[in-house]
Amino acid sequence: MIRLEALGKRYKSVEVLNRITLTVDAGEFVVITGRSGGGKTTLLSIAGALTKPDEGAVYIEGIDILRLPESELAALRNRKIGFVFQFPSLIAALTVLDNVLLPVAFSDRSPNRTDRDFAESLLEQVGITGKNALYPSQLSGGQQRRVAIARAMMNRPSIILADEPTGDLDETTEAEIMNLFQEINRRGTTVVMVTHAVDYAELGKAYVLKNGNLFPYEGAALPASAARGATAAAPAGSVQGEVL
Repeated sequence: MIRLEALGKRYKSVEVLNRITLTVDAGEFVVITGRSGGGKTTLLSIAGALTKPDEGAVYIEGIDILRLPESELAALRNRKIGFVFQFPSLIAALTVLDNVLLPVAFSDRSPNRTDRDFAESLLEQVGITGKNALYPSQLSGGQQRRVAIARAMMNRPSIILADEPTGDLDETTEAEIMNLFQEINRRGTTVVMVTHAVDYAELGKAYVLKNGNLFPYEGAALPASAARGATAAAPAGSVQGEVL
């Protein structure tokens, strides 16, 4: 479904990603962990075609997305990828229902009754009922996050990319949101989440991003090869044949 090939990204003199290669198949729940500021969001943004790497290639379902014209890239992104960002990023002037309908509005048509019915069903699935006409400021933080998840699912994407989706939530709400992601994944959607919280590593395939290199997660401590900065059997910064 997704293949990242030898991705490199630098900000000024800092090498954030060091030729990372990762192959991704459908239906997996993947967690990429690491310290804050270590490049996790950059990696996710490149995988989701929001940021361009300095080097390397990104394939989604065999399509080299970096070679697409911007209009085609935007259409692919809207059709195949749902984003859940660190903060809900809801539009304050829109109602809850209209926020969920935004991905349709960004496509080449206006939302119709079928779209509205589906948006309402998504809100029910994420536990938001009776609040369709409210505005984001009238919701709690956890409720806003649920609306953002419903919005990400509006165009029935095959991939959900989540960037620190529970970082500012209390423990109870955090657990509820994680259960939602697991349920979305059980229904067949690929979920890729980046987080500094290692507690979620057990949810699926897990990796550690450290010093620009990506390693399989092996518990509380980094793999010995990562700690030493060695390349082991694979090139530095790569994980071959794994699923994102």
